[in-house]
Amino acid sequence: MKRSSYLLMMVPLALVGCAEEPTTVTTTTTTQEVTTAGPAREVLVTRPPPPVRVETQTVAPGPGYVWTTGYWRWTGADYVWVPGTWVVRPRPAAVWVAGHWVRRPGGWVYVAGHWQ
Repeated sequence: MKRSSYLLMMVPLALVGCAEEPTTVTTTTTTQEVTTAGPAREVLVTRPPPPVRVETQTVAPGPGYVWTTGYWRWTGADYVWVPGTWVVRPRPAAVWVAGHWVRRPGGWVYVAGHWQ
């Protein structure tokens, strides 16, 4: 009886090292710009955006990708930085026009990046 109790206590200890280590997976996220029909709604922000951050451009994930610079996005209460990313060029001759803030009477309006 003592021996079976002893074995029952030792089994969980023996199995402790049997769990598999989690695997680390590194992924690269790319996005594709999707255009929608119709005019975009402009939001007038009374505070100017902060200065644009200088970013280090990473290596392109493959041919046909274009780097889009980061920008300040208005959340309705404050600006948050959206980092630059790689996007797939929709056609060989397409040129990316970076998004930017434009001064308007009474504040600032963001003009979203788009393909020409």
